[in-house]
Amino acid sequence: MKVPLLDLRAQYGPIREEIIGAVMEVLEAQRFILGPKVAELEEQVARYSEAKWGIGVSSGSDALLVSLMALDVGKGDYVITTPYTFFATAGAVARLGATPVFADIDPRTYNIDTDKIAGAAKKIPKGRLKAIIPVHLYGQCCDMDAVMDIAGELGAAVVEDAAQAIGARDGKDRPAGSVGDAGCFSFFPSKNLGALGDGGMVVTSRDDLKEKLAMLRAHGSSPKYFHKIIGGNFRLDTIQAAALSVKLKHLDLWSEKRRENANLYNMLLTDAGAPVKTPYIKKGFRHIFNQYVIRAKDRDGLMGFLKEKGVGTEVYYPLPMHLQECFGYLGCRQGDFPESEKAAKETLALPVYPELDVEAIGYVVERIKEFYT
Repeated sequence: MKVPLLDLRAQYGPIREEIIGAVMEVLEAQRFILGPKVAELEEQVARYSEAKWGIGVSSGSDALLVSLMALDVGKGDYVITTPYTFFATAGAVARLGATPVFADIDPRTYNIDTDKIAGAAKKIPKGRLKAIIPVHLYGQCCDMDAVMDIAGELGAAVVEDAAQAIGARDGKDRPAGSVGDAGCFSFFPSKNLGALGDGGMVVTSRDDLKEKLAMLRAHGSSPKYFHKIIGGNFRLDTIQAAALSVKLKHLDLWSEKRRENANLYNMLLTDAGAPVKTPYIKKGFRHIFNQYVIRAKDRDGLMGFLKEKGVGTEVYYPLPMHLQECFGYLGCRQGDFPESEKAAKETLALPVYPELDVEAIGYVVERIKEFYT
């Protein structure tokens, strides 16, 4: 049996006519940059995320970048985040001339360990901490109460990296992205809400940030050709917005199916007795499983075996940010963030997409059991 890590064709089939109709409407109107379709999606995502405003941008990476720009993060500033994340989180900080400072992860959730943030802050010159970026990794929210409390004490803004977590909720039933000063989503095709290419969104309930974000995504202009600040070209394409509006209607159903698949994995893997650790879900939290990630003994061996058996897997992420060559100037060393380093060596993502059937999940689990037998 072939079980891919992700099969976007399976998602596309049932909504094909809706997607084609939405795209054709944009083609007929010949309005490809911003316009009503983007504004419509912005309103929909803001409402879905229980935020006041949505600002459509070109990617999740640019959502992070433009959010930090709106908060005036720049040279000489410091931003605390996690080393166990996709490159864009720390990359956005460094691109603005600011310095990323890392705090290790909670080994259960893979999210930033809030008990480590204060220690990270002590490494920063007084008055130079500008922001904290918690990452809602794999689709489970961070402990945002703790993050907000610490940020308040330290006088720092909070930018939620919710690239993998649209639709996730924390223990107080708050949507990912709605708690901090800004929340950043990615619409990369593999995300739970994926575009036909790149796309992203920033949500915020701060009127001042909304106005600044809207200017920054269009070269800092307001009105057109009059530039109050220096921005960039971070606009969301209208075709992407039209397709995403169609998909957003199905998002909760897709996320629920991912949770059902995760629950089945949990049960079958437990029954199989394989030396793997299933995902930890915090009580009362709504995990949307952008990835279903296990910890596995001899992870690389298991990954190779599953590939031979036709099962797609992925390692998120094989090298933490503090050990990346481009961040060598930060002076971090092996052993500085042991939980992140351990997760990088032990974790493996299994297929969990909504259209995955019971037979396929059973096949994956049987192959895992076979490897360890």
